[in-house]
Amino acid sequence: MPGGRGRDGAVALPAIARRCVALPILLCTLLLAACASLPPPAPTVTPWAQRLASLQATSHFELQGRLAASTGSEGFSAGLRWQQQDDRATIDLSAPLGFGAAHIEQTAADLQLTTSKGVTLDSAAASDELRATLGFEPPLASLRFWILGASDPATSAQESLDAQQRLAQLQQGGWKVEYAEYALVQQQWLPRRLTVTRGSLRLRVVIDSWHL
Repeated sequence: MPGGRGRDGAVALPAIARRCVALPILLCTLLLAACASLPPPAPTVTPWAQRLASLQATSHFELQGRLAASTGSEGFSAGLRWQQQDDRATIDLSAPLGFGAAHIEQTAADLQLTTSKGVTLDSAAASDELRATLGFEPPLASLRFWILGASDPATSAQESLDAQQRLAQLQQGGWKVEYAEYALVQQQWLPRRLTVTRGSLRLRVVIDSWHL
């Protein structure tokens, strides 16, 4: 008899009632499985003018990665750590066995470099040592913006963008910057790989981690 008691005294639900209980459970299971298989939402494409202003206003960041410099006949590679605090850049280059390693402090008014031997040089002497280490003197004042994926606001630039409103190529101050890959950091696209060139001079940068 529907709804009667079984041999153990428990009330037996009618078949239709059992189906009514099972149906919501099945629907919930299917819904959860569908949600789990959905890809994460794509980041919103922010207009370039808005992105550029935000990147140029970024005054604090830290990155770690690697760089390789080449003059066409000679080359140098090293680990890279860059810390930016307002207009002060602190850059550490760590080469194998300490060869060519350097600690750089750069502001708008001064450049200071400490060699792997602990010798500290200032201004023109620091520039000469940096040129001897890399094979050329990189444009650090502009590189501080280029490495963020933005042009230097101090001078005019030619910018080419990709479909995501990110810099694909930049020409500024006689240098060309090409962006090969970006990474999404705190809902913001930042460069992962870029190359800076001028004639036979080439500086490749690979960024492994960002901290904003």
